[in-house]
Amino acid sequence: MRAVLYTAFAEPPTIQTVPDPTPVPDGVVVRVEANGICRSDWHGWMGHDPDIRLPHVPGHELAGVVEAVGAEVRRWKPGDRVTVPFAVGCGRCPQCLSGNQHICDDYFQPGFTAWGSFAQYVAIPHADVNLVRLPDTLDFVAAASLGCRFITSFRAVVVQGRTAPGEWVVVHGCGGVGLSAVMIAHAMGARVIGVDIKDETLAFAQSIGAEHVINARAEPHLIERIRDLTGGGAHVSLDALGSATTCRNSVLSLRKRGRHVQVGLMVADYKDALIPMNLVIAWELELLGSHGMQAHAYPAMLDMILTGKLDPKKLIRKTVTLEESIDELMAMGQFAQIGVSVIDRF
Repeated sequence: MRAVLYTAFAEPPTIQTVPDPTPVPDGVVVRVEANGICRSDWHGWMGHDPDIRLPHVPGHELAGVVEAVGAEVRRWKPGDRVTVPFAVGCGRCPQCLSGNQHICDDYFQPGFTAWGSFAQYVAIPHADVNLVRLPDTLDFVAAASLGCRFITSFRAVVVQGRTAPGEWVVVHGCGGVGLSAVMIAHAMGARVIGVDIKDETLAFAQSIGAEHVINARAEPHLIERIRDLTGGGAHVSLDALGSATTCRNSVLSLRKRGRHVQVGLMVADYKDALIPMNLVIAWELELLGSHGMQAHAYPAMLDMILTGKLDPKKLIRKTVTLEESIDELMAMGQFAQIGVSVIDRF
């Protein structure tokens, strides 16, 4: 099969012909029809993830068709249209048995713990626990865009943040994760403020549901501005970028008993962010993480998509070939792209 392969961190990947994967007994091989290009892939390529072993094929936001199944698979057959959460559970550990497969004690993550889906085929284990059947009306490109950023934002806004109609939600960082969060929070009936440093990104956030937008680079009194707009602070605030600055600003944006949800990855030099814990105590703030979403939790999100309450295709700004994905991947650290790019030609 053809795949994007890198043999050194932060060095340009290349297109290579590599052996086709085969399914493990409880797994499947998926023929990849579309695959999102995510900043998490960029972190992996930069060497920020200790799970990656070289040489490596990135990719974890996939949608496609089951090509082959292992002998122990019961729920799936060749030809089924599927997607999969980026964090795959084993189905046996205490986390999985409690329904939290996305934080499995022995998790599998395509593109990180094994070769991923910047390729024509990808192997996924524990298929009966983790695959998600795609509705016939949901195309592969839209489905691929759900696999990491959208599902993580959905869980962050709906489950972890417990967002209710009429509440104020502030989204710090309007990349793929942040724009997904803006759309989802708006669909939940919240009043949304988008914060970023690019006017064109903020304009797009406003077009998909942000009631107010703030350019953090142009606003020297960001927290005061948020407090003024919200009448005392947000009920829910998300750091959708993952930096020491956006994490701290998210916490400071809250009103008393507000909920901070950390969605953006905190890695490398900023994995240990400085949090104003005195405020967390005095105001009884909640600090929450959001790391993907379980396969069994997809129906609520898919129902909102199928009924038109959510439209993830609005977030897709570009589709590219497998060859073009290399430049897209390497550019992710520059935050130049608005919205989501998806590979749809392999």
